[in-house]
Amino acid sequence: MIWTLKKKLYRVQHGVMKIASEVIPFPVPVLLTGPGSVSKLAENIKARGIKKVLVVTDKVLMGLKLPEGLLASLKEHGVDYTVFDDVQPNPTIENVEAGKKIYKANNCNGIIGFGGGSAIDCAKIIGARVSNPYLTVRRMKGMFRVILPIPPFFCVPTTAGTGSETTVAAVITDAATHEKFAISDLKLIPKIAVLDPELMIGLPPHITSTTGMDALTHAVEAYIGLNGNAFTDENAETAVKLVFENLEEVYKNGKNLEARHNMALASYYGGAAFTRAYVGYVHAIAHNMGGLYGVPHGLANAIILPYILEFCRKEAEKKLAALAVAGGIGKKSESAEKLSHRFIDHIKTMNKNMGIPTFIKELKKKDIPLIAKRALDEAHPDYPVPRIMTLSECEELIKKLLP
Repeated sequence: MIWTLKKKLYRVQHGVMKIASEVIPFPVPVLLTGPGSVSKLAENIKARGIKKVLVVTDKVLMGLKLPEGLLASLKEHGVDYTVFDDVQPNPTIENVEAGKKIYKANNCNGIIGFGGGSAIDCAKIIGARVSNPYLTVRRMKGMFRVILPIPPFFCVPTTAGTGSETTVAAVITDAATHEKFAISDLKLIPKIAVLDPELMIGLPPHITSTTGMDALTHAVEAYIGLNGNAFTDENAETAVKLVFENLEEVYKNGKNLEARHNMALASYYGGAAFTRAYVGYVHAIAHNMGGLYGVPHGLANAIILPYILEFCRKEAEKKLAALAVAGGIGKKSESAEKLSHRFIDHIKTMNKNMGIPTFIKELKKKDIPLIAKRALDEAHPDYPVPRIMTLSECEELIKKLLP
């Protein structure tokens, strides 16, 4: 009886959120796209009267000298900069606080996130802390808790997957509790996003594959959830089509600039869909795999996605069938049941072709109750999933991920 009431209350909130997403004016970043487009960012920053920016990135990218083109362009246009490159693969609250100190000490008045989702998310939260010094990172957890606007924020993704360049969300880890959680606010959407496929040419195949599956997960969870609309559905369908057509190609041939560009667009469209329609249990469980074990987010999503789709296949059957058609692996004349199964099987085949396992090797059986509880605490009531999961169902599903 209590569980039935809870589910009804969740659905009421989902309905309210759906209405809100229709009327709230989501900012849309200015897009700079195509090979070499990163060189155009500096002039746009200068035109906004910004004198000095904090460039948030990581040591791996600095070692590869990937930001050099951006930094040279900033210098050429008279925009001063300071680099903060201590972002970890799963950024922590400590990373944010360190970045905030450097921003303040160097009198910056803008931020550039350069890198994968980790660098961009960390940059977003650094901005939130700079503008809201009396709000701790934990107090901003959840939705719409960033009170004052962040400094002018720009981002240059170097992977095609997170969609962070267009979303309201930023994910952070509390190193003390190993909990990974999201901060979501309209103020976190960047002013300008650069989609430059030349920055992605050197991505190793395993990062190309898992970040690409992250983009697919965003699109799929946004589409099969209950809060989609014409805008999010169109973006999700486009993202799925682009991933199905380009990801395995760029996994095999990383220098294919057209495929790289298409995957950058897939990431952007997937992000545009889920920032309005939300995600689901794949993300809720994956966040905890990242928080507890440091499993890369895209890899966790790729592994978990087929299991969640099988869990809610009947409830999401028509939507999954529509995605199969949008992805070019089926025809409208076929039955929804057949198409939905084919869609899930296609994802499994993609994972297999790109060497993505069916299990999470770090997962420990003793941690399953904690992971399930934290995952459902994150998902309920915010994520408008097609089928609401009980704690025992969540634990049983996570057991399938054991090595």
